[in-house]
Amino acid sequence: MKKIALALLLVITFSSCNSSKTMVTTKSSTIKSESHPIKQVSNLILPTQVNSIEQLPVDLTPISLTMKSEIPKPSENRAHRIIDYAFAFDGVRYKRGGTTKDGMDCSGLVVTTFDKENISLPRSSRDMALTGNSIDLKQVSTGDLLFFATRKNSKTISHVGIVTTARDGFVEFIHASTSNGVIVSNMAEKYWYFAFVQARRVI
Repeated sequence: MKKIALALLLVITFSSCNSSKTMVTTKSSTIKSESHPIKQVSNLILPTQVNSIEQLPVDLTPISLTMKSEIPKPSENRAHRIIDYAFAFDGVRYKRGGTTKDGMDCSGLVVTTFDKENISLPRSSRDMALTGNSIDLKQVSTGDLLFFATRKNSKTISHVGIVTTARDGFVEFIHASTSNGVIVSNMAEKYWYFAFVQARRVI
């Protein structure tokens, strides 16, 4: 009888130890899991794992920036449109009083091209020289007017042209000459250099 009682006591003691051990193991496992929460993060993308911008979880595509460029003044745009239109008459023969491609005189060319931009000017070069503002030849720019005295032994203005190019002392102008019609000439040419009277800006 004593042997049976002793055997039962040993069984109960062994069972209690196993249960306690199991609980401790479970608790240890839980604590271990809670002390390393980073193992539960499976969707984290590290920099070393990214091969291209498209793989990033957010849109980091570079934004296109527009460089600020210098915008021409309205008067500069207007001047270039006038010059472009004047060149449409390049090669047209000279015709006194003419304002079309059938024939042009110097003031007719100026009046016609400026009228395209709704700028009204007198019909004669002499009256035209009284409009706008007088400027130094060194300060002329595209669209300015150049006036000349082409009659022998006279300082009276009788001719006009439109500046097409002006840079570093180099000045070209389009005009209707009596001998060659509508052409481009240079202020460096001796004839025009000595015939020059004044420059004016009307734009």
